[in-house]
Amino acid sequence: VQLVESGGGLVQPGGSLRLSCAASGFIFSRYGMSWYRQAPGKERELVAAIRSAGGSTNYADSVKGRFTISGDNAKNTVYLQMNSLKPEDTAVYYCTGVVRFQRYWGQGTQVTVSS
Repeated sequence: VQLVESGGGLVQPGGSLRLSCAASGFIFSRYGMSWYRQAPGKERELVAAIRSAGGSTNYADSVKGRFTISGDNAKNTVYLQMNSLKPEDTAVYYCTGVVRFQRYWGQGTQVTVSS
């Protein structure tokens, strides 16, 4: 199982970014996936999650209405569209999923929101 994130970078407040997580080594459509983030000096926190069956989603209160998680089964990729970014969204963002009872993490991608 391998998860590879991309799409991070530096963006001004109010801007947008789309993160991608390319998955391999498992049947992507059978598993739910999540995005977490970790800011300096803080614990890693759940940002958004998408379930495999039906594709229902849930979000942290801090990102509701601004972030959207989605999946493309044909591309084995999960996305995180981030709009109206704020400085407090600055963090390393990680893609994660539990496959065959084991949790896997990507290497993370840095998102910096600053003017």
